[in-house]
Amino acid sequence: MQIIALPLPMQGFSEHRLILVVEDDRDHLETIRSAFDLDAGQYQLMEIGNGEQALAFLQQQGNDASARRPDLILLALQLPGKDGHQVLAEIKADPHLRRIPIVVLTRSDREEDILTSYALQGNCYVIKPSDRDRLFQMVKRIEEFWLGIVTLPLG
Repeated sequence: MQIIALPLPMQGFSEHRLILVVEDDRDHLETIRSAFDLDAGQYQLMEIGNGEQALAFLQQQGNDASARRPDLILLALQLPGKDGHQVLAEIKADPHLRRIPIVVLTRSDREEDILTSYALQGNCYVIKPSDRDRLFQMVKRIEEFWLGIVTLPLG
């Protein structure tokens, strides 16, 4: 688990926006981090590499008892332990967590994965391109939309 302070393009918020990235691919994490790192302002990026740790963080268990609720979650499907669909199902079943927007960010283009993600109330499904530059641009668009255009729920 790693927390990184990153720039935020939004004005008027007293706290940094916390983005939880649940992803076990180090190359993808680096690309995601660099996409968020180019803007002005402040983000906090929490990186977690497996489903169990992500749920422990979100449910404020153990060492994460004082963890802050994220404003946005980027969730991979192929994770060690609990996969992304299991994590998504548990988050959306929890009345304290279900309002957090979740972007399923995955390599899978399987129709079954897409339908399951939406059935579990994922907010959107984005297929990661294999090219690093295209992934970078995609993450920039996710940032612009979810953190620049959309009004997110508070706490």
